[in-house]
Amino acid sequence: MIIRRSAAEVAKIDAAGSILADCLDMLAAEARPGVATRDLDELAERFIRERGGVPTFLGYRGFPASICASPNDMVVHGIPGAEPIGEGDVLSIDVGVTLDGYVADSAITLPMGAVDAEALRLLDVTAESLEAAIAECHEGRRLGDISHAVQEVVEAAGFAVVRSLVGHGVGKEMHEEPQIPNYGDSGRGPRLEGGMVFAIEPMVNAGGHEVFVAEDGWSIFTTDGSLSAHFEHTVAIGKTRPRVLTRRRSEGGGAPA
Repeated sequence: MIIRRSAAEVAKIDAAGSILADCLDMLAAEARPGVATRDLDELAERFIRERGGVPTFLGYRGFPASICASPNDMVVHGIPGAEPIGEGDVLSIDVGVTLDGYVADSAITLPMGAVDAEALRLLDVTAESLEAAIAECHEGRRLGDISHAVQEVVEAAGFAVVRSLVGHGVGKEMHEEPQIPNYGDSGRGPRLEGGMVFAIEPMVNAGGHEVFVAEDGWSIFTTDGSLSAHFEHTVAIGKTRPRVLTRRRSEGGGAPA
């Protein structure tokens, strides 16, 4: 069952999203070659708590950190550590914030220093696919339209969507129904209705779509060692257009529902 949130509940998710958006902008300014991802994790936890929120990821199913930090061929769920970020890396940062019992979830992938042109194209295409999916988030569309929008942008660029990982509903829990694949046919699935809130998150590989879970039980890598990118926003279904609840100041404000 897909939960439809009240306007008051969406406002609470939006408040969590505002903290999260500012946290990601802060992390984007701090992340650079030579910085350890555990230092970014400490900055994120401090920032979130100072704004009155709780880091959603910390302790979630035993996860030991407040952010996921996933470089290069690591797709998602990287545990922050002491190893410094390298020149020319790409780094995905995924953050969740809980405020007053409601959750927002968002991610970005950043170039670290001088990054080659194909890596930058991967990041641009993944971000573009997220925006294409967000554009489908209004009443009258179907869940499959979101999935298809991601796939269409990604595959037209010659990249691959990860098929074993999905977006999801979000609200009082970080993972709620429905699951939202990043591939599929348009015009299929449940019809979108106001009050639905989704975490839409294209995960895109420069090579094939296959991935594997590392021995730590968390980190997920591309099987072929190719680079991966991950962008995510929490989005409320609007009557005629979407409402992005985690839009960063660096991107400009989100559209009203």
